[in-house]
Amino acid sequence: METFKRSFKISIAAVLAIVVADRLGLNYSATAGIITVLSIQNTKRETLWTALKRTAALCCAFLLAAVCFRIIGYNIGAFAVFLFFFALLCFRMKWAEALAMVSVLVTHFLSEKDMTGKIVLNEILLFFVGTSFGVLVNLHLHRKKHRFEMLSDEVDDQIKGILHRMSEWLLREDREAYGSGCFAALEDALSKARLCAIENYDNSVLSDDTYEIDYIEMREEQSIILREVYENIKGLAYLPQQAIQVAALIKKIEEGYHRENTVEGLLAKTDAFLSRMATRPLPQTREEFEARAVLFYILKQLRNMLKLKYDFVKNRQDYRF
Repeated sequence: METFKRSFKISIAAVLAIVVADRLGLNYSATAGIITVLSIQNTKRETLWTALKRTAALCCAFLLAAVCFRIIGYNIGAFAVFLFFFALLCFRMKWAEALAMVSVLVTHFLSEKDMTGKIVLNEILLFFVGTSFGVLVNLHLHRKKHRFEMLSDEVDDQIKGILHRMSEWLLREDREAYGSGCFAALEDALSKARLCAIENYDNSVLSDDTYEIDYIEMREEQSIILREVYENIKGLAYLPQQAIQVAALIKKIEEGYHRENTVEGLLAKTDAFLSRMATRPLPQTREEFEARAVLFYILKQLRNMLKLKYDFVKNRQDYRF
């Protein structure tokens, strides 16, 4: 359905551009429709930025064409020289998307065998009409707020599931069946949410708010830490008494894992637990020592994960989802 709507809007915009160009009495009016099609990008920001780059490319192209045609004449050789230097300029300035469109306009000078003010104005108006309709098509685009909410909730649910499994598998001696497939699902959810966040940002031309992108980046950093916690749990060879308490803490983190939680309480619990572990009597065996060291490191990792959320909330206090 989305593809159908987009195709319909592109075709209507192109036809309208041609009609307007024709009503203005412009030669090569069909070119305005082609310019419209080439001007439509996926987002508002991308469309406007592309239009600006093509405007700059147009100015440079007309100056370069004037020099080439004046020196060499209005022939294929002059156009070839123009195209060579214009292509170099476009690639150098990262205007590659302007190369084809602007070159088509320059071929009109070759066809007319002249670059009078009237002909140049004709090409400028063709460019203006075509680009304007391309921009207008994208003005209706809005942030897909509800879609981002859905995708980010999916990310949070995936992470909650990972935490839930951690709290259970930590207390099992045999973890052979404790697989990492859940992280692939999390990465997929993060990727979709990130794409939506970037698209929403690019469709908010009048706002530079990056909340959605920042939120997903925070969750991505947390996912990296969770992967490390998983590896440590997987490699734990001995279960000291503190494992029950660590599993209970992971369970509490899972239960409190949602967008609005500032995690202050969870951070306080984790810090208190770390302090208690640091003051416990030294382990009696090497096996217990190594296991407690792993648990202590897991707690530090969990604290780092919570701190990421705490810092995010603190830095975004002015934002209300």
